[in-house]
Amino acid sequence: MKNISHLLAGLAGGALVLAGTYFIAPKEQQFVDPFASSSKTKQISRLSNNDGGTRGPVDFSDAAEAIMPAVVNVTSITEFKARSDKERRYMELFGSPEADQSTGSGVIISNKGYIVTNNHVIKGATQVEVTLYDKRKYKATVVGTDPSTDLAVLKISAENLPTVDFANSDEAKIGEWVLAVGNPFDLNFTVTAGIISAKGRNINILGRQQRSIESFIQTDAAVNPGNSGGALVTASGQLLGINTAIATPTGTYAGYSFAVPINLVKKVVSDLMEFGEVKRGYLGVVIQDMNSDIAKKENLNITEGVFVNELVEEGAAKKAGMKEGDVILMVNGIQTKSVPELQEQIGSRNPGDEVTLTVFRNGQQKEINIKLKE
Repeated sequence: MKNISHLLAGLAGGALVLAGTYFIAPKEQQFVDPFASSSKTKQISRLSNNDGGTRGPVDFSDAAEAIMPAVVNVTSITEFKARSDKERRYMELFGSPEADQSTGSGVIISNKGYIVTNNHVIKGATQVEVTLYDKRKYKATVVGTDPSTDLAVLKISAENLPTVDFANSDEAKIGEWVLAVGNPFDLNFTVTAGIISAKGRNINILGRQQRSIESFIQTDAAVNPGNSGGALVTASGQLLGINTAIATPTGTYAGYSFAVPINLVKKVVSDLMEFGEVKRGYLGVVIQDMNSDIAKKENLNITEGVFVNELVEEGAAKKAGMKEGDVILMVNGIQTKSVPELQEQIGSRNPGDEVTLTVFRNGQQKEINIKLKE
């Protein structure tokens, strides 16, 4: 963001930065699922021509061309409001202070005018404006927000807008090329490149939010204030995540940026558009990352996974037969080596959904079918 930044949760001598300025507008009258189908069929090559078996230089021009029209500039305006009679009299005599203004990014996820951004980009704003890639400007309403994932959905009165294809963030690989697209320092529609540095990263930047889910994709693509809410894109031009935070000792990019995975984004956005709030399934477990100390204490021969310390009475996990001391290894065949990865998989599902958990118990793997509760 341009003018306002929050420095939270120290990391390796630096800080984690969220920049931005929340209001809830009336719920939209009709739900349109932007994730039901994909509008594009164009296939984009990851690399340039492969000559004689030698890999050529990486070319991201097609990917950038595919994503840039769907990225927007989000301007949040916060007008000063008198909090006392004294302030009100002062404003009557001398005029109101200038409204605070900050900028961030967003991504169009429906040609009906729905846009996803970060909650912190529009938090506290009294007015939100969206500027499209072709420089058209619109007033935006806030459909809903989810502080627990730092996501928000906006709506503008426009149709036939450019949209993007969606990647499967569960399939993203460490070392894979990615692009970050947004509006850093008001340098509108800037594209940077890097690789996925890590997955399932918890940086405790949302720690104060109840039931927050942090399972960020970490990259080394350059992201700065103003990129918040923008697109993290695969080299084939598909939306992989929403850029949210950076780790920095200075307030600007220092090598690490973090994005909410698109699979989690899709769940949150769909709920906000349909219900105005997020409905999330829960296991009913008290858990921690598995490690060698726990393995030694519990006489286990594994060090990866999620260790179940306690089970909530009447919770979904206990009802399905899970036991204290189980180690959760997979959800529907997807590895969960850490608590954030497990939270991402469960948090992207609805109450009532059935999941199959692979657990390690008594030296063997066991599958447990669980119906999630709200």
